[in-house]
Amino acid sequence: MNSLATCTVRDGIAVVTLDNPPVNAFSAALRAGAKQELEQAVADGDVQAIVLICAGRTFIAGADISEFGKPAQSPSFADVFATIEFAPKPVIAAIHGTALGGGFELALVCHYRVAASSAKVGLPEVSLGILPGAGGTQRLPRVVGAEVALEMMTSGRQVRATEALSLGLVDKVVPEDDLLGSAVAFAREVVAAGAACPRIRDRTDWIVADQAQPSLFDDFRRVNARRFRGFKAPEGIVKAVQVAVTMPFDEGLAFEQAIFDELVESTESAAQRHLFFAERGTAHVPEIGAETKTIAIQAVGVIGAGTMGGGIAMNFLNAGIPVTMVEMTQEALDRGIGVISRNYEASAAKGRMTAEQVEARLALITPALSIDDLAQADLIIEAVFESMEVKKQVFSQLDRVAKAGAILASNTSFLDLNEIAGATNRPEAVIGLHFFSPANVMRLLEVVRGEHTNAAVIATAMRLAKRIGKVPVLSRVCPGFIANRLLAPRGYQADALALEGTPVAEIDRVLTDYGFAMGHFQMMDLVGLDVVGRDAEIRTAMGDLVAAGRLGQKQNGGYYDYDERRRPTPSPIATQIIEDVAVANGVTQRPETDSQLLLERLLLPVVNEGARILEENIALRAADIDVAAVLGYGWPIFTGGPMFWANTLGIARVVAGLERLAAKHGDAFRPAALLVGMAADGRQF
Repeated sequence: MNSLATCTVRDGIAVVTLDNPPVNAFSAALRAGAKQELEQAVADGDVQAIVLICAGRTFIAGADISEFGKPAQSPSFADVFATIEFAPKPVIAAIHGTALGGGFELALVCHYRVAASSAKVGLPEVSLGILPGAGGTQRLPRVVGAEVALEMMTSGRQVRATEALSLGLVDKVVPEDDLLGSAVAFAREVVAAGAACPRIRDRTDWIVADQAQPSLFDDFRRVNARRFRGFKAPEGIVKAVQVAVTMPFDEGLAFEQAIFDELVESTESAAQRHLFFAERGTAHVPEIGAETKTIAIQAVGVIGAGTMGGGIAMNFLNAGIPVTMVEMTQEALDRGIGVISRNYEASAAKGRMTAEQVEARLALITPALSIDDLAQADLIIEAVFESMEVKKQVFSQLDRVAKAGAILASNTSFLDLNEIAGATNRPEAVIGLHFFSPANVMRLLEVVRGEHTNAAVIATAMRLAKRIGKVPVLSRVCPGFIANRLLAPRGYQADALALEGTPVAEIDRVLTDYGFAMGHFQMMDLVGLDVVGRDAEIRTAMGDLVAAGRLGQKQNGGYYDYDERRRPTPSPIATQIIEDVAVANGVTQRPETDSQLLLERLLLPVVNEGARILEENIALRAADIDVAAVLGYGWPIFTGGPMFWANTLGIARVVAGLERLAAKHGDAFRPAALLVGMAADGRQF
């Protein structure tokens, strides 16, 4: 007997229950149990229909990803699906929670689908660099048409029950608290109506309609070309759906399986699966177990109502946590709350939230002009000017005001957290919470542990991050922490290459060809050269551009000129300024024309810096560095992050490349000892 699947019979209706905590992953063991119980229900002469339901908090949330790349285990998805699809008795899927990936593919094989009102369905395999490999690319177009099917699968979005009903993905939406009873009642209605067993594989109405639109697939490719750039899975999905429209069902299944196998073996899919697990592993801190007590966070204080402070506050408002926001003047306070209000109103205008939800969030803000109003906050985050003197002054005041047990957090992106904590008499309560801008959008949260930060504070921060929708990466104290320190060498080398005569557009092209959404200089222009370059101590091209009134996209152009639609073109003015600075600094002109050598010069130092971050125990894991790079700086997902990319290159090749660069450009490229040792031992990150 398989304990993961059970069957009971209710007056002729068999209820097969699957129970594989925590998310009912459709593992080999669960497949075996499901197949066994389904076959017995089919063979039972007293059973007229079968309801397939899951225990726990969700329907099958997908395949067991740990089985990918391993020898196939019996029974296969196809074996279980055939048992359902060709059953002589109606099989009804009763869906709650999320039916995703293989779980939703199983639901599509059932003859009918009943969903709880809060349920969601979807085929998100694209996020793992693969396609739905159990018939999803062939069945979904037969239900909703190729265009909707392509959109759903290439975006991986989850469809709420009400939309699923309107699309025909489910047959009925029922109350949350009576899913089983409603599904059994639905099964009885099906039996009373003749016990029909309709199969999605036999549907042809959408197939005929899509065959009349021969340009549909090329149009979809063209419209989404930029979104799909660098990824293999979206094109695989397009090809599979095109086959669904043009070939018999079973041939389509075979084609889908071949594409699936090809994608699973690809570097891109391996990279995406690496990041999938890496994101879920960042919250694990080896010396902090589940038994570590955390601090209840029921009220938050934010000091500073500017861009960062407002964005930080929104994260807590979205989670239903009250925020007291402190500013020095009423004007600044009103301006900050006004920005938050407009952000929410814009979301409501796009249908992302209701007017009532906007009102509820805004009602959680308490504006204040005195730091004394934070006396009852459980967590206080300062988001003031990036100045050590200013931050120490703020923390000295917080030490006086904050209640015992409160967490005192700094949003600093660079400064020494230990020095900040030294301004208090409770350094054990001080932690860094470095949000990335825009703070209400970016998912990365660097949690910085000081020399004295205690375990309860760290554990609270890591768990709170999940509560507010962030991915926490734990860092020790160093200039720039993980993400900013990691990517700094790329900026140094981009600037050096420009001074040596390599056109900024060529430097940016190499980065965008690699997969970044924008190049280094495009990003500088977007952020604002006056913001990025304000602390320069030597003469730089950026400093001269600012002096010339070229601040980037927001004023007069920067490294590029911009038209009315903010499209960049090379700037003769910027080129001349860069040349003048090079001459003044005595930089020899030796432009690099080899794209591969350009890429190595820009990115191998990032890998090297990542290795040093590990050597110094700043980061817990190489995978954490990858997550920080991807979520904080838009490192291309399909490369897996800089450390995973180094693995795909081969560590020996990375070391050899750094040694060549060191011989030509100096000690800044000297390979980290960790890399040298890994290359010698044949190890990987």
